[in-house]
Amino acid sequence: MNGSGGEVGAIFEEDCSAIFDALAEDWSTLAGARIFMTGGTGFIGRWMLEALRDADQRLGLGCKVTVLTRNGAAFAKKAPTLTRYRGLSVIEGDILNLPAGGEQYTHLIHAATDASAYLNEHDPRLMFDTVVAGTRKALDFAVSAGVQRFFFLSSGAVYGPQPWEVTHVDESFGGGPDPRDPRAAYAEGKRAAEMQCAIYHKQFGLDVVNARIFALLGPLLSLDIHFAAGNFIRDAMAKETIRVAGAGTAERSYLYASDLTTWLWKIMLRAPSNSVYNVGSEEAVSIANLARRTCALLGGAGVEIQGNPDAGWNPGRYVPSNSRICSELGVTAKVGLDEAIIRTALWNGWTE
Repeated sequence: MNGSGGEVGAIFEEDCSAIFDALAEDWSTLAGARIFMTGGTGFIGRWMLEALRDADQRLGLGCKVTVLTRNGAAFAKKAPTLTRYRGLSVIEGDILNLPAGGEQYTHLIHAATDASAYLNEHDPRLMFDTVVAGTRKALDFAVSAGVQRFFFLSSGAVYGPQPWEVTHVDESFGGGPDPRDPRAAYAEGKRAAEMQCAIYHKQFGLDVVNARIFALLGPLLSLDIHFAAGNFIRDAMAKETIRVAGAGTAERSYLYASDLTTWLWKIMLRAPSNSVYNVGSEEAVSIANLARRTCALLGGAGVEIQGNPDAGWNPGRYVPSNSRICSELGVTAKVGLDEAIIRTALWNGWTE
């Protein structure tokens, strides 16, 4: 159960209002903008679009947004409020087959390529090619379409496994994924994609900005994919035991959807050209303690730590420093972890 009615609708409207207020001084810069977006059906893309829809309807910005999707009918079913947004149009296609030329756009948001654990594990070549070749196609399209700003949604995975002694990794960190490990296909793909962005900035004068995104929570997040926080919320809501397959020592942090969306639009609209910012919470928590907090907050049946070997690409820390984006763009993380868990559960139909 999600997406409609009572408390569920109120949570979503409150988040949209919080985003609108936080960007009050920025929305006017999008008046008359023509935006092309890839990845609009994913959690991050949908939140960016919902925030823009809300701002456009409040302010009459006159934006035109074109979303590239593989399946228009599926998009309409998944995001009905967006399909009713008069400023938005959907075209069906694949980023790898996107032809250059034609329409002109002011902005391009390249949000395609989910962090698919299954694809990364079972077909790393396809994962790597999709990230790298897809970004190249998007960059070529941006140049031909006269795009004034290209926004690439990258990942904190580009830093590789974070050393335990580095409590919060910042944008200057010089580490990286192990190029000998096929499980690093997604991370290496994002690194190569960022390099392509830098090349197009230098060689073609394209105005590029990047966001390195870490773990997230909030409405619209699927509870049934490989993200631990969503799985824990799902199990606690069902009054089931939360099972942690590994030892639970890995540490993560979770940025809430309204903060995420505010930060991304700030980067899009205010960041200096060729800049990069971490987008994530600094509130670290071990996976075991995340399970315990979720259980306590939502009334789950308990927590079981199974202690199996961790099969993921990063069994250690994955926690950013967000001091750069906070100091340079004036944002803050307004929703803490406990509130993020509760609001995500409420949107998915949980009742206290």
